[in-house]
Amino acid sequence: MQTISDNPSAPRPDRRSSRPPDVLDRNEREAAPVARGVPIAFLTGAAVAVAAVGAVLAFTGSDSPLRGPCTLFLLLAAPAGALAVALRELEPLGRAVAASAGALAVDLLVAQGMLALHAWSIRGGVTAVLAISLLILVAAGARRPHRGRPAGSGVH
Repeated sequence: MQTISDNPSAPRPDRRSSRPPDVLDRNEREAAPVARGVPIAFLTGAAVAVAAVGAVLAFTGSDSPLRGPCTLFLLLAAPAGALAVALRELEPLGRAVAASAGALAVDLLVAQGMLALHAWSIRGGVTAVLAISLLILVAAGARRPHRGRPAGSGVH
């Protein structure tokens, strides 16, 4: 039985606790956009755009004041994103910490190697970090099991 009360301070039962989390009415969807993934997609797109601007500014040699921050973001985000995909089995916080530490390690190892070989350049460093990030991403994709038909079930 439902009771109606004019007292706003009266405790109200939480409607979400009795329903599965995927069943939300219109008001709850508008109040909680994170549950629908809208801000995550927006932030991901913004991160990719900033990284792309960083790559363009680094490769063109522009004297823009945004070159440093955008290129730094690219150098940290590319390996972190690739490592986050590779570490999909971890919990989100552990994946973020491990991917961030791994990204920093990749950047430092590339810088140390290029300095030791007397081959340091901004374009070369960015290229090396992007190449290592691509290799990590490809290796993570190759490691994933194929979700096709089981062997022997196809038509010959």
